[in-house]
Amino acid sequence: MMGPADAADQYAESAKVCSEQSGGKYKIEYDVSAKQSDDQRLQLARRIVGGDDSFDIMTLDVTWTPEFAEAGWAVPLPDDVAGRVAEGTLSGPLDTAMWKDRLYGAPLNTNTQMLWYRKSLLPEPPKTWGELVAAGEKLAEQEKPAAIGVQAAQYEGAAVWLNSLTQSAGGEIVGGDGQTVTIGESDGAQRALEMMHRVATAKGHDPSISQSDENQARLAFDRGDAFAQVNYPFVYAGLKEKADGGDAKAKEIFEDMAWAPYPAMNPGQPAKVTIGGLNLAVPSTSKYKDLAFDAIECLRNEENQLNNALKGGVPPTLSRLYTEATDEFKEEYPFYREIYESLSKLDEQPQSAAERALLPSPRRAGVAVRPKSPAYQSVSILLASRISPPEGIAANSLVEELDKQLQSAVKSEGLVP
Repeated sequence: MMGPADAADQYAESAKVCSEQSGGKYKIEYDVSAKQSDDQRLQLARRIVGGDDSFDIMTLDVTWTPEFAEAGWAVPLPDDVAGRVAEGTLSGPLDTAMWKDRLYGAPLNTNTQMLWYRKSLLPEPPKTWGELVAAGEKLAEQEKPAAIGVQAAQYEGAAVWLNSLTQSAGGEIVGGDGQTVTIGESDGAQRALEMMHRVATAKGHDPSISQSDENQARLAFDRGDAFAQVNYPFVYAGLKEKADGGDAKAKEIFEDMAWAPYPAMNPGQPAKVTIGGLNLAVPSTSKYKDLAFDAIECLRNEENQLNNALKGGVPPTLSRLYTEATDEFKEEYPFYREIYESLSKLDEQPQSAAERALLPSPRRAGVAVRPKSPAYQSVSILLASRISPPEGIAANSLVEELDKQLQSAVKSEGLVP
């Protein structure tokens, strides 16, 4: 089994447990493919293209599904396996494993962003990005912490920010076929770009915003320089660990920390939040595909996903781990309801009373997936290069330029992923 270095201990533990439970049917050995995501992708692709049959399971970043499926590097799940995987899996993570109506992976874990803020500075959380920026400017006038932590450096995080804002505003960057560029078909992308520029230039903004990633945003909040941040759940555990370790400033900020769903773009309409995560897939070169699919079902079962969530800090993809949340899970993820809401499609009807009980009415947030395209790496590189630094964004002209440049990117013309 080829997987990432992050949380390798948890994945190796799951592999050992599943091997033992199989009664000798199979033995899973966990092997780290590479430390960096881009290197993992390239290594997997090169090994499959080279006919390497030494591994039977691979973890795929959610953005790789179309590429690996279209190239024939990953095989679709058999119908019976696909049915069992789909049952009980949250709709957002499941969508990331789909390409052309076929399931090519089994969601192992997921991730989504929320708004984290200091309740002493914001008695009520802003519901929209406009309200969030206005709150920061008001705090700046009072000479209080006024920066908003975001991901705006020239990397994948900036593309994620743009995608969330664009979809929240009713737009789309690339159509579902992975080839049709739709960024200019509504004003969603333009409004998203305008908001990114506004965040980057508002009074009290983070002066180093063009270098900000998830970790920089987290540290600014932990230091007390930012009154709010949009970020993943790891920021809660990280700040709690520092507070419990005796860091007085961290303790002060942690006790002042609160959370809310990702801010909306349109008042009264839910935000759409771009999700991440990993899917388990079988390479086309595997000699033991049937056994690999059996093993995958074990690797992502409730026991292993809960273990990964508690020890690895990545939210699970199975609905029942939220609807029947254990006390330990609630302690580690006191915001599990907000996570669940952001992982569910807005047009989805809850199947059980327990699921309905977790979703507020009206909805405040729903799921967004990154542009589905076999050439996503090229799309992401292009977007990040054009929107960072955000203080230099000229929304009107940039949408037109991106519309043209994305036409080449989706065909991987002129860009090397």
